[in-house]
Amino acid sequence: MKKGLHKIVLSLFIIQTAVSQGFAQDIHFSQFFETPLLRNPALAGIFSGDIRVQLVYRNQWNSVTVPYQTGSLNAEYKLPIGRGNDYLTIGGQVLYDKAGSIALSSTHLLPTLNYHKSLSSERNMYLSLGAMGGLVQRRIDRSKITTNNQYDGTGYNGTLADGENLTKTSYSYFDGSVGMSFNTQLGENEDNNIFVGAAYHHFNKAPKISFYGNPASEMTPKWVGSAGVRMGLNESAYFTLQADYSKQGQYSEVVGGVLYSRKLGDSDDPRYIIHGGAFLRWKDALIPVLKLEFKPISIAASYDANISQLKSASSGRGGFEFSLVYQKYVNRENSSSESVRCPRF
Repeated sequence: MKKGLHKIVLSLFIIQTAVSQGFAQDIHFSQFFETPLLRNPALAGIFSGDIRVQLVYRNQWNSVTVPYQTGSLNAEYKLPIGRGNDYLTIGGQVLYDKAGSIALSSTHLLPTLNYHKSLSSERNMYLSLGAMGGLVQRRIDRSKITTNNQYDGTGYNGTLADGENLTKTSYSYFDGSVGMSFNTQLGENEDNNIFVGAAYHHFNKAPKISFYGNPASEMTPKWVGSAGVRMGLNESAYFTLQADYSKQGQYSEVVGGVLYSRKLGDSDDPRYIIHGGAFLRWKDALIPVLKLEFKPISIAASYDANISQLKSASSGRGGFEFSLVYQKYVNRENSSSESVRCPRF
C-alpha cells in the first residue's frame, strides 16, 4: 500500500513537471554532448569532420507511470568561406517529445546557421556566432484527460464533462535562439582543444502558448553556458570534460562530467575507440555513460540513476538514453581535412 502511494505521488509530480516543461522548462538530455544545437547554435560545426548527424532517444519514468519518450535528430554540414580560414555551418534540429497519460507532445523543426571567424593564422582559434529558429507545435489528446468532475460518487464516469475550459488541443509558435562560442587549440597538439559558449534561447518569448487560449502565457527565455576540454594523456588515450549551466525563470540546472577514451589499434588511425565515464546532474541524477566509436559511426548508452528526493518512490530508476552518431570528412577538394585551420573539438 505504501509503495502504491509512493507511485501515485511520483506520478502526480511527473505530471506537474510535464506542465512545467510545457510552459517553463525545456526538454533536456543526459547525453547533452550529443545534442549540441540544443545547448547553443554556435556549437554547430565545432567537431573534427565536415558532416555530422546525431540521433538521441530517451525513455524516462517507465517503472512508475506512462513513459516519457523524447527523440532528437540534428545534422550539421561545415564548408569553408572565401580564401581564408573562415567557415560556415548549416544544419538543423528536429525534436519530438511525448509525455504522460494525456500524450502531451511537442515537435520542433529548427534550421541552424553558424559562422566561424578565424582569429589566428598560427593555430585553430575561432569565434562563432550562431542562430537557430523555426516552428514548434504542441498538442494533447483530449480523450485521455480525466478529472474529479468525472467522478459521480461511485466511480469514474467517462460520459461526464471533464470541466476543463480548453479552447484547443494543439497550437504552434515560432521559436528562436542565438549564441556565441569560442574554441581554440591548446598547445602544439591540434587534438587538444577547449571551447566555451553562451546562448540565449526563446528570445522572442513566444506569446499565447496555452491550450486555454490565455494571451498572457509566453515562453520563458533561457540562458545556457557551456564549456568543454579535450586533452591527450598519451598517444592512445585522452579525456573529455564537458559541462552546462542553464537558467530558465526560477529553474536552473548544472550538469557535467568526464569521458575517458582509449584507442584500439593504430593510434593515428584507430579502428575502434572506447569511451567510458560518468556525468552528474546536480541534486538529480548520476549518469554512467558507455560509448563505442568505429568511424564514421559511434553509439552510446547512458542511464540516469535517480539521486533526488524521488529516489525512494522511483527505486532510484530514472531514464535510459541511446545515441547514434555519424561523423566524417567528405571526399571533396575543399574538405576541412585538407585545411591547416578549421573549427574542431
